[in-house]
Amino acid sequence: MAAMFACCLGCCGDGGPGHIPLKEMPTVQLDTHHMGTDVVIVKSGRRICGTGGCLANAPLHQNKSYFEFKIQSTGVWGIGVATQKVNLNQVPLGRDTNSLVLRHDGSVYHNNEEKNRLPANSLPQEGDIVGITYDHVELNLYLNGKNMHCPASGIRGTVYPVVYVDDSAILDCQFGDFYHTPPQGFEKILFEQQIF
Repeated sequence: MAAMFACCLGCCGDGGPGHIPLKEMPTVQLDTHHMGTDVVIVKSGRRICGTGGCLANAPLHQNKSYFEFKIQSTGVWGIGVATQKVNLNQVPLGRDTNSLVLRHDGSVYHNNEEKNRLPANSLPQEGDIVGITYDHVELNLYLNGKNMHCPASGIRGTVYPVVYVDDSAILDCQFGDFYHTPPQGFEKILFEQQIF
């Protein structure tokens, strides 16, 4: 009995020789290393306020990604995808080839060109949840779980979720435990080591 107990401690109890600790997977959140100088990130990397933009800490490597933003306080804001080359101090985003974003006025911009627009009666308001799907070709938008049929494309390269705020806007990011079920085939953002 004592030998069996000693074996248990040696194999799994004390982290002795041969013990390999499980590596905890990182959490997808806003990345304080890739944000504008006047941006404030709080709530464990999930809330943005201040002025400027911020990328998430995980690129969209998988085929079909889904993530959400909740509008806590209105103002000037934008959400979408961007490369790491985007200027996070210059809002609104969507002015160059490095970002593709839905702006607070319902327009979707990329390379300083309006790619699409939400219906006039579907502009996101305080408390609304905006979902985004991205499949490496097309970005689609969902308002409170409803498909807005407002596709946009054009961005190339490795992209990350992006959000920007100004004029007192506050947005919360939801990269898991979603308010609404992702569309069929789409899932939360996975880090590269989770995919393989």
